[in-house]
Amino acid sequence: MYRFLLSRRWAIITLIALLLIPTMIRLGFWQLHRHEARVARNELIARNLTDRPVAFDSLSSPGYTVPTGLTWRAVTAVGEYDVAHEFVIRSRTEPGGSSIGYFVVTPLRLADGKGEVLVNRGWVDSPGDATSYPSVPAPPSGQVTVTGRLRADETSAGSGIRDRGGLPDRQFKLINSTQQAKATGAALLGGYLELVGSTPPAGTSPELLPEPNHSDIGPHLAYAVQWWLFAALVPVGLWVLARREAKEQSAPEAEELLPA
Repeated sequence: MYRFLLSRRWAIITLIALLLIPTMIRLGFWQLHRHEARVARNELIARNLTDRPVAFDSLSSPGYTVPTGLTWRAVTAVGEYDVAHEFVIRSRTEPGGSSIGYFVVTPLRLADGKGEVLVNRGWVDSPGDATSYPSVPAPPSGQVTVTGRLRADETSAGSGIRDRGGLPDRQFKLINSTQQAKATGAALLGGYLELVGSTPPAGTSPELLPEPNHSDIGPHLAYAVQWWLFAALVPVGLWVLARREAKEQSAPEAEELLPA
């Protein structure tokens, strides 16, 4: 009754099924690992955002590469803005919206003389063309105390953004302290500060960036379960298919046995 299982066609069907099962299992674990990575990232962000703020220069120094474990750490810095070396980052999306504009980055010359910190002061709208410098509110003059989130330098490899140069004056694609240190000769501390607030208040200022979403775990766990269910259903489907074909082949034989 089931001799058809020895046919070439069924050998191919069975081989495909046997290949699909481990593939789907691996895809399920891949999604599970993505879920675990997202959960770990969310926990890291939540912990760093709520930790007691520390001085930026206690965590970084010129040429320092900010590790993942310190990203989003609450930090403070005291100094005066170096408006002469202010620049903007092109092609950035408005917080909570879809408009494309610029991030405004102003170096802060630290009061303790340890160097300068790049401060992302927020987002401003595009002037309407690709070459003009946007209208940027001036930062507070004199000594200020800023609070914010520690961020790692942006790179082409990490962000997928290509910075090929050739842009208008004081316009860049990436916030990168090494790039700016080479351009200005300043002793810039590695990473940058994403502004949350300042004392005295800035008054009119670029639109501040919101803290990152650290509650959404994404659909990866559900995808993992789906892949494992698909893997479990492959042998069931194979059995159903075999049963159906066996019935189809047995029907003509039964008709032949019926009396004429």
